[in-house]
Amino acid sequence: MTSPTNSEALRALDAWPQWHGGCLALIGPAGVGKSHLAREWAARVDAVAPTRKEPADLASLHGRPVLLENADTWVSDEALFHLINMAAQHDGSLLLTSRKPPMEWTTRLPDLRSRLNAMPVAEIEEPDDTVLEGVLRKFFLERNIRPAEDVYPYLLRRMERSVPQALDIVKKLDEAADAEQKAISRVLARQILENDTENLELFSE
Repeated sequence: MTSPTNSEALRALDAWPQWHGGCLALIGPAGVGKSHLAREWAARVDAVAPTRKEPADLASLHGRPVLLENADTWVSDEALFHLINMAAQHDGSLLLTSRKPPMEWTTRLPDLRSRLNAMPVAEIEEPDDTVLEGVLRKFFLERNIRPAEDVYPYLLRRMERSVPQALDIVKKLDEAADAEQKAISRVLARQILENDTENLELFSE
């Protein structure tokens, strides 16, 4: 779903493989859809996506598009330095995701510091109503649910502005509707949201 909050990121991803230096950092707060867009890109270009649990040998990544999610939290300075150089010199590509811009990442390597400072950045802002409604509709569709149309504006006025929250609400509405044998309506949505608020208050003392 395209909106002013993610249009910059979509344009930058669509510009592949013409990224400056073969690299791009996709940044934004938690829950704005960084992983979703990054994984769509990875699938489109057949990128390798190493993780902390499933690392990859650097030699095997030569000439391949590479995705590193939350790159500032687990990738070593040395590995990141080599991957950035490989993306620029071996017809590869490197997409990094993070909550912070590369200029704010901590590193003890001066050469890596200079590369991070120069890396192109695309930012995703907190999702607006257009994005959140599209996300809600997608999650409902995946569960084969058709809520009443007035459920959408009701939720959008009251829910947290994040994709994970949208998924959580859809899951809870689905479970509640199934348990009570009810259609998903504003009344049921209010029950779910009020219950969440009460639980938050219990843990805030």
